[in-house]
Amino acid sequence: MSDDQAVTGSGPQTRRTLLAGAGAVGVSVVLAACGTGDDDALDGGTDSTPSAGGAPATGGSASAPAANGGGNALAKKSEIPVGGGKIIQDQQIVVTQPTEGEFKAFSSICTHQQCPVTSVDGGTINCSCHGSKFAVADGSVKTGPASKKLEEKKVTVDGDNIVLA
Repeated sequence: MSDDQAVTGSGPQTRRTLLAGAGAVGVSVVLAACGTGDDDALDGGTDSTPSAGGAPATGGSASAPAANGGGNALAKKSEIPVGGGKIIQDQQIVVTQPTEGEFKAFSSICTHQQCPVTSVDGGTINCSCHGSKFAVADGSVKTGPASKKLEEKKVTVDGDNIVLA
């Protein structure tokens, strides 16, 4: 038998075949790890990851038209805790309230490897893929590996609604 062959239960198998099989398994594991694990994302369900104040970050949005005919309402003011925020998954936006009455919005896609952020807690917007944290006030990086801040989105307040401008 040559050096690059091994005998297994069903007949000879080359080292190349064994390594190719192991590589395929490794790729499968990596791809599975990249999934969101959120079965509700496909059917518009909610994400049960806690946000600031212990409230869950939700996947749905209050997409009713604004009273003045402007953009769609992202959330009600009362849904956004001071120092925290809410992730609007279907819009890929996170809305925050850094201080009482001040509302900000950012892309909910992490700038490190484009994973969706998963929670808003302790004054930061958090990505669980690799641990990046962003400030609720301006989207700046608080903890890497991300090196760029989150993209800011313009929002206005229309009555009780926070509206994408």
